Amino acid sequence: MQKQDIRKTAIQSWLENELKMSIDFFAPASSDASFRRYFRVSCNSQTYIVMDAPPEKENIKAFIEVAGLFASTGINIPKIYQINREQGFLLLEDFGNQCYLDLLNQENANSLYEQALDSLFKLQSNIDCMNCKLPLYDFQLLSKEIDIFSEWFLEKKLNIKANFGQQKTLEKTKHLLVKSALEQSKTCVHRDYHSRNLMVTSTNNPGIIDFQDAVVGPVTYDLASLLKDCYIEWPEQMIDQWLNKYFLHLKDAGHINCNYDTFNYWFDLMGIQRHLKAIGIFARLHLRDNKSDYLHDIPRTINYIINTSAKYPELNAFNIFLQNTVMPAWQLK
Repeated sequence: MQKQDIRKTAIQSWLENELKMSIDFFAPASSDASFRRYFRVSCNSQTYIVMDAPPEKENIKAFIEVAGLFASTGINIPKIYQINREQGFLLLEDFGNQCYLDLLNQENANSLYEQALDSLFKLQSNIDCMNCKLPLYDFQLLSKEIDIFSEWFLEKKLNIKANFGQQKTLEKTKHLLVKSALEQSKTCVHRDYHSRNLMVTSTNNPGIIDFQDAVVGPVTYDLASLLKDCYIEWPEQMIDQWLNKYFLHLKDAGHINCNYDTFNYWFDLMGIQRHLKAIGIFARLHLRDNKSDYLHDIPRTINYIINTSAKYPELNAFNIFLQNTVMPAWQLK
C-alpha cells in the first residue's frame, strides 16, 4: 500500500510540476488483472486517464508501440498525450467509464457486436503480420498458457493431483488445442478482446483498451474472446449468427481459405484454449494477488469448456475428467 501511495504522489507531482496541469479532480478510475492502475484526472474541464505502470512489472514500451500500430488501422484507441518512460506513467485520452459489459442487453447486442466485429476486421485486415514486429503466438506460448490451468486451478486451487491417465488426457488435449491454433490463418491478435476492454464511445465505437500484449496468432482468437466472453454469455444461436457472418466477411476479403466447418472447429477449440488459460489466471489472481472477484466468472467459463468439449469425440476423455473430477472438486470449494 505504501508503494502505491508513493506512486500516486509521484503521478500528481508529474502532472502538476512537469506538465504544468492545474488538477481539479484526481481519483482512481479502475484497476485490472495486471499491476497497472488507472486514475481519472480533470484539468480545465477536460478529463484524462493516467496509466500507472510500474516499470519493474509492466512493459510501457510495448503499450506505446502497439498503440501506434493499432492507430494506423483506423480503430479507436486512446490517444497518448504525454509519456514518462522512466517512472511508467502515461497521460491518455479518456473514453469514459462505460464499457460494453455495463451496457449490453438483448436489444442492443447486435448493434454493439456489429461495431466491435467491424473494428476487429479493420485490425485483422490492415496490419502486415510479416512486418509488424509483434511477437508470435507460438507453440511455447500457447502451451504455457494452458499449463496455467493445471498449475493454478487444478493443483493449487482444487488440490487435484492428476493420476497417470488424467495426465495423459490433459497432455493429449493440450496437443490438440495447440495444433488447431497453429494451423489457422495468422493475423494480428489483440489477445483480450472482450466486453470489459471495449468502451462505449459516441464516435468510432468501440474504444479499445488493454492491447499491449498483442501478438501475431490464430485468426479465431479474438473472435473467441468476444463471442465466448468470460464475463457475459449469449445463446448459441446468436453466437452462430455472428460467427457465420464474420466468416463470410473474412472469406470474401481473402483472409482465410477454409470452409465454415473448419473455421467453426478452430473457433471452438480456440475458445477452450483461452478459457483454460482464463480459469488458471482467475485462480492465480485469487491465490497470489488477493483479487478474488474473478472467481465469480469461473462457473461460466468452465461451462463453456464442458459444453464445447462435449461436441467432439476426441475431447470425450477430457470432458469426462471435467465433469467427474474437476466440477465436484470445485463445488466442494
